[in-house]
Amino acid sequence: MNISVIFLVQIIVTVLFAILASIFDVKKGIVPDRLNFLLILFGLTSNLILSLITSNVKYILGSIILMVVTYYVAYLLWQLNMWGGGDVKLFTSIATAIPFGLNIDFLNIFPELSVYPFIFSVIFNSILVSFPFLVLFTVHLILKNNIFKNNVDFLVNILNYESLKAVINSTLNKTVHINDLKEGMIVNDYVFNDEHICNLITDLNGNLKVYKSKDKGFKYYFKSQSAGGITKNDMYLLKIMYAQKFISDSLSVKISFPFTPAILVGLIIALSFGDLMMLITKHLVLVV
Repeated sequence: MNISVIFLVQIIVTVLFAILASIFDVKKGIVPDRLNFLLILFGLTSNLILSLITSNVKYILGSIILMVVTYYVAYLLWQLNMWGGGDVKLFTSIATAIPFGLNIDFLNIFPELSVYPFIFSVIFNSILVSFPFLVLFTVHLILKNNIFKNNVDFLVNILNYESLKAVINSTLNKTVHINDLKEGMIVNDYVFNDEHICNLITDLNGNLKVYKSKDKGFKYYFKSQSAGGITKNDMYLLKIMYAQKFISDSLSVKISFPFTPAILVGLIIALSFGDLMMLITKHLVLVV
């Protein structure tokens, strides 16, 4: 069997899974764990088959090593608010399925490779292409919510920093009732004075965290500490605290940006053209 055919199947399946993940992320705001776990299973199985056919352990070994390394790197960036938990798992599943990048001799495609593993080209590509996605997403929300309809001053002074900041804040945040909270929502600062709330949140050890407030009227505030948003336990705790009158009936949450489409585009670019950072660097050197 021509192993290039297996490589092609790996690429096609991975891109199809990334497309499905993007659809779920845009429509539902979450990437199902089952989708990522199926891709991980496919990646491990297909690379095991490659190792057996070629009598070369590098395929399954590379798949396992990059699965673990990618998970920890993507998880670290998740802690730095780069993306959500579903994005971490999608990067991990892509690394498991395509550990070595494009390796098909009959397609006559020669993407620009980098010194680091293929999955990191996907990650860097995704970050670079996410900016225009974010701009388009923000413009879409501004138009959808008619921000300027009752705020003509914003429109007149749109280039003013404070006006632009106010437009973005009003667009990328919304107020939701406690009973409408969902897992993954990113809670903005909620100020309070009750020490009991501090203990409840600290004891839960979820994705909510208490900080000391600089607001003179309040001692503390809590918020989501990462882009992963609140966990189910966080959500239940907030509802319990509301029922017991510890907090008000609504919270401000961020409107999350669906990052998965950027991952899909970053993957396709990595397969077709290669590493964007290497391409940019190469062209800058040629220009200079």
